[in-house]
Amino acid sequence: MNKTPKLLVVIDYQNDFVTGALGFDGSAAIDDGIARLAQTYLAQGDHVLFTYDTHDDTYLETREGSVLPIPHCNPNEDGWHLYGKTQELCRETSANHQIHNVCKHAFGMPPAEVIKLGSELPDLREILVVGVVTHMCVISNAVLLQAQWPEAQITVDAALCRSYDPVLHEKALDVMEGLQMKVINR
Repeated sequence: MNKTPKLLVVIDYQNDFVTGALGFDGSAAIDDGIARLAQTYLAQGDHVLFTYDTHDDTYLETREGSVLPIPHCNPNEDGWHLYGKTQELCRETSANHQIHNVCKHAFGMPPAEVIKLGSELPDLREILVVGVVTHMCVISNAVLLQAQWPEAQITVDAALCRSYDPVLHEKALDVMEGLQMKVINR
């Protein structure tokens, strides 16, 4: 009997959000938890999606760059890569068909990438979301995932999400609960 696959979504857990250009207190603390969770999902035959905030040298000319004029997550620099043990896991399992990688140039994944993932994993019923920044990229991608899989249970692990603004972190968790997502470990 085939089991229904589950998906762990790791949002933007990249060097630039931990120790780099946009690094903030508390973001390094979730590395062990994210890496362990990803290892568990892979060992159980489930899937892991890593999103990568991705900006090139024209970032400062974008709308986002005009509001947040701090170059970050350039794929030609170390800040773009996943952080710590999470990066080590990815390096060790890079050929694994259970790992999916999506580069995104805005807060949310490109809709075409979400649709493609939906065709690859049409039977998802459980999606767990972790990562940074809760009130920007985590919430944006959680909403996109809910739109693609409206019957799946979207769960956000608050203990494995971080934001540089604790007040907005909590507000984002409230909004996701209001959207009928389950927020755990708050």
